[in-house]
Amino acid sequence: MKYLLLINTSSPDSTEEQPAEGPTAEEFIAFDKAVSDAGVKLDGNALDLSNATTVRVRVDGERVVTDGPFAETREMVGGYYLIDVPDLDAALDWAARCPGARYGTVEVRTVWEPDLS
Repeated sequence: MKYLLLINTSSPDSTEEQPAEGPTAEEFIAFDKAVSDAGVKLDGNALDLSNATTVRVRVDGERVVTDGPFAETREMVGGYYLIDVPDLDAALDWAARCPGARYGTVEVRTVWEPDLS
């Protein structure tokens, strides 16, 4: 099954207690190598934390575009991994190994794959 690991980091304005230092590039490089070597990584990238745009379409069809990121959020999505593993337990194991889990959270989402048969 495919799972998306969403790596969330505390927003700069967060009042939650945070570790003195965030994860290092070396930690993420090692994790990336581990998921790649295990053959479970389908995709993964870091995301720009300083830039975001939100699009909403209102009922009347008006498109509303808002620049961000937004200070009112406690966490910001900092990156993701798309993995293919046998089950949720395996996905949770990979999420726990991700350096982002020690410095923020890793949200695990099942990727919906419609049955087209």
